[in-house]
Amino acid sequence: MTGMIKTMLFDLDGTIIDTNELIIRSFIESLQGVTAEGFGREHIIPSMGQPLTDQMKLFSGLDDVTQLVAAYREVNLRLHDEYVKPFSYVNEVIERLHKQGIQIGVVTTKMRLTTERGLRYVGLYDYVDAIVTIDDVVNPKPHAEPVSKAIGLLGADPATTMMVGDSIVDIESALAAGALAIGVAWSLKGEQKLKEAGAHAVIHDMRDLYSYAGMERETLAQS
Repeated sequence: MTGMIKTMLFDLDGTIIDTNELIIRSFIESLQGVTAEGFGREHIIPSMGQPLTDQMKLFSGLDDVTQLVAAYREVNLRLHDEYVKPFSYVNEVIERLHKQGIQIGVVTTKMRLTTERGLRYVGLYDYVDAIVTIDDVVNPKPHAEPVSKAIGLLGADPATTMMVGDSIVDIESALAAGALAIGVAWSLKGEQKLKEAGAHAVIHDMRDLYSYAGMERETLAQS
């Protein structure tokens, strides 16, 4: 398999951009007075990666969560720049892969506005060749549609495409679309859950991706 990959698709939150605390804080603030006492991160983490509306219905028990989604987005945008940062080596690796001719895509259950804002904020936007958000699909992950749509936009082949993510839905969407499914060990859900979902491999460092593209990892001394 090594050296065969021409297209790399990435989930955004929790995979290349560390928004974990921002997401948790946004839920806790927007659900204040709605959820039971003691609602916190351990209730939120299992469903992270699913569409926001679905999560809000789950947490609140309400059918109409329009107000809650709006409240969440307000908190999320207000605190965005204070919390958001790329995970280790993300920028270096994506920039180098892109220069090497690897197609880069982002496939997320976030809306386009916050997706583009996050990519611009951490300096990755210029290296991304295709973006598929919740606004661009009928069926979000775990359905094949988001990954298949990105593959289509890039004119890529599923057989030479990998999808990298931190959630079970990323793995399932990749497998359904016929792509290689790769998990990240820094997932809040834990490596084991991703392996159980069928991930072909789990990377422990972004630089592990170089070998899939047939590139050597540079052996420069780390400063």
